[in-house]
Parts: sequence; C-alpha cells; structure tokens
Amino acid sequence: FWVTVSCFILLIMLYTYEGGIKTIIWTDTLQTTFMLLSVIVTTVIIKDSFGWSFSDMHQAIEEQGYAKIIVTDYTQKNFWLKQLLSGMFITIVMTGLDQEMMQKNLSCRNLKDAQKNMLTFSVVLVAVNMLFLFLGALLHLYAGKNGIQVAPGHSDELFPTVALRYLSPVTGIIFIIGIISAAYPSADGALTSLTTSFCLDILGLEKKTHLSEKRRHNLRVAVHAGFALLLLLTIVAFRSINDSAVVSKLFTVAGYTYGPLLGLYAFGLFTGYRVHDAYVPAVCVASPLLCYLLNEMSTSLLGGYQFGFELLLVNGLFTFTGLFFIRKTATM
Repeated sequence: FWVTVSCFILLIMLYTYEGGIKTIIWTDTLQTTFMLLSVIVTTVIIKDSFGWSFSDMHQAIEEQGYAKIIVTDYTQKNFWLKQLLSGMFITIVMTGLDQEMMQKNLSCRNLKDAQKNMLTFSVVLVAVNMLFLFLGALLHLYAGKNGIQVAPGHSDELFPTVALRYLSPVTGIIFIIGIISAAYPSADGALTSLTTSFCLDILGLEKKTHLSEKRRHNLRVAVHAGFALLLLLTIVAFRSINDSAVVSKLFTVAGYTYGPLLGLYAFGLFTGYRVHDAYVPAVCVASPLLCYLLNEMSTSLLGGYQFGFELLLVNGLFTFTGLFFIRKTATM
C-alpha cells in the first residue's frame, strides 16, 4: 500500500512542481471529467444488468428505502435539521475557508468570473451528488441480489468489490480510472496549498529579499518535498487506524479540526475585538477536547441525544466563546 501511495504522491509532486496552479486547474478538469464519466457508465452498466429502464431503477430504489433523505427523530445523528445545518457550515469551512478549494477561484481574472465559477460549481455539485447517491443505491441493490457481503463500517469497499469482482473487466478499468481521477484533485490541491501557505505565511519567503532567488527556490522545493512525505505518512496512518467509511470519518474529523477555524472566522467577522494572541492556540485546542467529551457523554447528559456532524457548530461556538474571554478591552 505505501509503495502505491508513494508513486501516487511522486507523480503529483512532479506535475505540481513543474506547472503550479495552472497545471492543477487543467489536470483537475480532466480528472473530474473522467470521474463523472466512470460514475455514469458504471450506473448504466449496473442498471442494464438488472434489465431495468431508468423508471424501473428509480422505483426499485424507492421501494428499498434508499431514497429516504428526511429523518424526523431529533435524537438520531442523521436528523434532517442537523444534516442541513452541519452541511451548510461544513461547506463554509471546508470550501470557503480552505485555500485548497478557493485557490481556483482566486486564479480567476476578476470578481465576476470568480462568482460565476462558484455559482456554476454549486449547481453542478447538486447534480453530481445525486448521481453518486443513485450509484450507491444501485450498488446496494446489486450486492443484495448477489449476496455480496461488506464488513460493517466499510461501505466504501462496496464499489471496488462489485466493479472488480462481479462486473465486466471494462467496468473494473472504468472504476480504476474513476477512483484515480477522484483522488488526484484532492491530493494535488492539498499539497500545493500547504506548500504555498507555509512558504508565504510561516517562512515569509516573499519578504526575505536578502535571500537569493536560488536559495528561495531550494527552500520551496524542500518544503514541497517535506509536505509530500507528511501526506504519505498521514495516508498510511489513516488507513491503519480507520474503522469506518472514509467519507463518514472525514466529516467526523472535520467537526473537530475545522471547528476552531469556524470560530476564529466568525469572531473576526462579527466582532471588532482584538485578542491576546498567546492564548489563542490554547482556546483552539481546548474547544475540540470539550467537544469530544460532550460527544462521548451526550447520550446520558442530553436525554439520548446523539451528536452528528453538527458538532462542528458546537466546536465553533466554544472557540468563539473562548476568544471572547481572552479579548482585549479595546476594539479595532
């Protein structure tokens, strides 16, 4: 596994180092096209294996309960209002406050083009999500019909199991192309944004005019390689400790890691207070820890209530409150 990931990251290093953000824009466009094509083709292949029309497919999904999206029990993790609110704020922090996601908008020629890009992206994303949900439902129907078993908590293994073992070789090839196309945009954007942020915000390379251009270049290369190694170690470590579907685990982790970012952003946006900088890291560490304790004890403390992804909002509120307590008396 680690050899595969190493080759994967090495290729990303090569093309991001050579072309920078322009390379990412073009490669992401190409990769997204292949990803969507693979999902569409796989959906059609599975549908045809059942001998269904599109209306038959929709009816079967409805009958099996896979079309249900509104859960009315407020104590459940997937209660509709929890999902709605957490989805809104997850989008804010994971897209709007994330350099990796926003750097493509920042590369647009002007504000109007950036706004057009965001609106178009939002509309397309709804359609893409619906497409993935349909494919997921079809995969579960196919697995049920053919007695395919997937370990509890590892539903993300269902797609490769069906595509590589039960469908035609062409489907397996399409799946491999699709999964590579889905993974590369996430990894290359993260690697590039981490390198850029560290060089500009931490090292301040652009301000160190006393350094020669060659010296700054060598430092950027070293930082790029260092983050590539860190990304490799993170992926390998995540695989060894992960005990649930990756998407679910991703949003759970985001509730802890992005909560302080949401609190910091809201505090800066809605108040004019300055804070004692030395105490900010303590607040940003304490907030996730409090959320973890609250999440562990919520069933007993809150009458059976279970936190879902809305824990992000609570985390942000804790951070906001902590920043209020460490504010300076004078405002900006």
